[in-house]
Amino acid sequence: MTIPEDLRYTKDHEWIKLLEDGSTALVGITDFAQSELGDIVFVELKTAGTSLKEHEIFGTVEAVKTVADLFAPVAGEILELNPQLDIAEIVNQDPYNTGWLVKMKVANPASVNALLDATAYRQLTGE
Repeated sequence: MTIPEDLRYTKDHEWIKLLEDGSTALVGITDFAQSELGDIVFVELKTAGTSLKEHEIFGTVEAVKTVADLFAPVAGEILELNPQLDIAEIVNQDPYNTGWLVKMKVANPASVNALLDATAYRQLTGE
């Protein structure tokens, strides 16, 4: 299982990566989450322009046998949805790159540092 060192993680198995501007981030689900869910067949997300509080549900991921809520790792506003998600399987194939879910403007970039680092996430998942 892949757990990139340059990302931050939530206990709900979302990841976040601050982009170069320091206030915009990509958000997705972890390799662990997609492997536990199984084959993802549909992703439903709130629209661009939606303001989110930390840990607020911003969408769902539907797999063959279950549906899972997606939780915002930090507060902010959804700027963009991944246009490639019409092919939901990309989340299974590449959850950290082409399978990202939303791009968001982070309300407080320092809050990203309070999330789990790769070592802490490995301990959480037992990997």
